[in-house]
Amino acid sequence: VRVGDDEDGLDEAEVNGNWTPQEKALHEARLKAKAKRRLRRSSSRNSASESSESKDLAGADPHSPKGKVVTNDRKSRMGKGRGLPKKGGAGGKGVWGAAGMVYEDEEPDVKDPNYDESAQGDTVYETVMPEVEEREMEKMVNPIVQEYFEHGDTKEVQMLLKELNLGPHKYEVSSLAVSLSLEGKASHRELTSLLLSDLSGKMLSQGDMSRAFDKMLKDLPDLILDTPEAPQMLGQFIARAIADHVLPMDFLDYHKGKVDCEHARVALDRAAVLLSMKREMVRLDNVWGVGGGLRPVKHLVKEMNLLLKEYLISGDVAEAEHCLRDLEVPHFHHELVYEAVVMVLESNGDTAGHMMMKLLQSLWKTGLITVDQMNRGFERVYNELPEICLDVPHAHSIMENFVDLCYQESVITKQLRDTCPSRGRKRFVSEGDGGMIKN
Repeated sequence: VRVGDDEDGLDEAEVNGNWTPQEKALHEARLKAKAKRRLRRSSSRNSASESSESKDLAGADPHSPKGKVVTNDRKSRMGKGRGLPKKGGAGGKGVWGAAGMVYEDEEPDVKDPNYDESAQGDTVYETVMPEVEEREMEKMVNPIVQEYFEHGDTKEVQMLLKELNLGPHKYEVSSLAVSLSLEGKASHRELTSLLLSDLSGKMLSQGDMSRAFDKMLKDLPDLILDTPEAPQMLGQFIARAIADHVLPMDFLDYHKGKVDCEHARVALDRAAVLLSMKREMVRLDNVWGVGGGLRPVKHLVKEMNLLLKEYLISGDVAEAEHCLRDLEVPHFHHELVYEAVVMVLESNGDTAGHMMMKLLQSLWKTGLITVDQMNRGFERVYNELPEICLDVPHAHSIMENFVDLCYQESVITKQLRDTCPSRGRKRFVSEGDGGMIKN
């Protein structure tokens, strides 16, 4: 039997509606076989849907088109899922969500690539200063302290330090300032003590100050290499700081018996001695002396008088120069010239004149006394000579001799010698001038 002829005959019988029982059974068997092949291809996990699909296929209308897809069907075509529309029916082209859905205002996200800062209204910009690292502290603080040694204005130092974000390393400002002053003059150490007193309670606490001095006590072996007197000086700083309430009162008691370094013990002992000498914790204002222009004029005049008197006794020119440098008042050295000339006028004999000439000559050669200061000191004596003559009648003659001696030794200029005043001497009839008085 030819299969092609049987299929043609079945199709003709199907078209004509003349089904024989044999043909009808054969047709149903073919449909079932086709349904089984489709089930094997399907990857659906839902057995119920698979059985229902096979039943539908088994009872399908033979006239229905095969494999036709409904275009408006929004169910999954993979045979998976629960048969619900995607996104709950809220998806699709031109759709912004499910029907009736209301969107609320959302805060703009700074991390959004489309974020526009200028479109967010009034924007406040704040300058953020990065925190100073520990290795950069010395580089940034030292110029401020060195400039402070020139102008002495603690408020300016506070303003400059506030502009720096020192962070947890701010206590090192105290240790850096003290370290710089140890290598400087006594006036620098006095200014450093004043700076610590002004910074305490405003920028630095007692805890910060204690931490700074603890660090300096540990660093004393290194500080001694540059400044051999560092232990004694640091002891004076500690005593002054305790008296000024910069350091806590129990600072020395806390370190007693806990320090192994010999240099640190020397510093603490020095501070203890200075504090025991003062009653009722009076401020140790003179622990560094009163340096430079901070001294009152009367005090400077007294110091210079004492310096000259000691020189007349000892004759040590080098010691006199050292004492004059320690006064740190180069702008006031004309006072030394004035006091020296007055002492010569008030002295007896020529010894004082020769000694003062040697002292002025040495100070002139070393540059401690300039031409202007030398001229100013002598001119002050010239102007006050009439008043000096009331106490020293022979002041004019002594002055002329001393000026000639200084000029011969190149201590003063010819112009300064020529301006020295001289008092004319009146001669009378007894001297044989024919009864005439000559001016």
